[in-house]
Amino acid sequence: MKLYLDPGHGGSDPGAQGNGLREKDLTLDIALKIRSILANNYKNINVMMSRTSDITKNLSQRTDEANAWGADFYLSVHINSFNGSASGYEDYIHRSLSDNSATARYRDIIHSEVMKLNQLDDRGKKKADFHVLRESTMDAMLSENGFIDNAQDADLMKQESWRRNVAQGHANGIAKAFNLAAKEIPTRGDDAFKVIAGSFQQRENADRRVAELDSKGIESFVAETILSGQTWYRVQAGAFSSRENAETRVREIESRGIDTFITAD
Repeated sequence: MKLYLDPGHGGSDPGAQGNGLREKDLTLDIALKIRSILANNYKNINVMMSRTSDITKNLSQRTDEANAWGADFYLSVHINSFNGSASGYEDYIHRSLSDNSATARYRDIIHSEVMKLNQLDDRGKKKADFHVLRESTMDAMLSENGFIDNAQDADLMKQESWRRNVAQGHANGIAKAFNLAAKEIPTRGDDAFKVIAGSFQQRENADRRVAELDSKGIESFVAETILSGQTWYRVQAGAFSSRENAETRVREIESRGIDTFITAD
């Protein structure tokens, strides 16, 4: 399954702003988390993101890229704004589609899963003529995850745990809608040499390292561990029964400018 994941706005376009927050920052953080959750937990899903950093990219560039890649689904992540009084979650498919279309069925599943975790009022499932819904050739959906100019919604947005829950809801919905198979957790011996490309106390920093590695063609995932009573999030980029093989991976990663070390658990 090929997912085109589009964090709204970016670069010179901050999107909606309010309560000390910018839409472009929130959408990128949530989208990176969605990608990390899907990559770490499910088989046979390939994710392309419209941006993985704060760059400017217009709407036509995004849909042209998704169409040329042949994505199966286009998910655009946004944050809403109105006049400070509106709040809650809503999502959109194109206005030309029926409620019985495949796109609507996918959206219904994702909507349900997101609402389980986002602590927001349900503003409903809607339709519009947004560019990304109209010009994408695959099934497409746009989600609006709260109102940045609403104090209550913004308080949630400032919490990393909330942004992770929103990402988890989207990922759960995609996995359910497209029948993604969960990855099997590999069983390794106690003498496995694990290659660690970063160890962080903030989960979001580990997710960013995973995204950075992915952009360099290196697969990795976040593993939670307890050290001296504190929780750390390690970015694991391989586990090997041979230290020699682990050292080869370390050299590969460090050649791309990322410090790496080996643990023998």
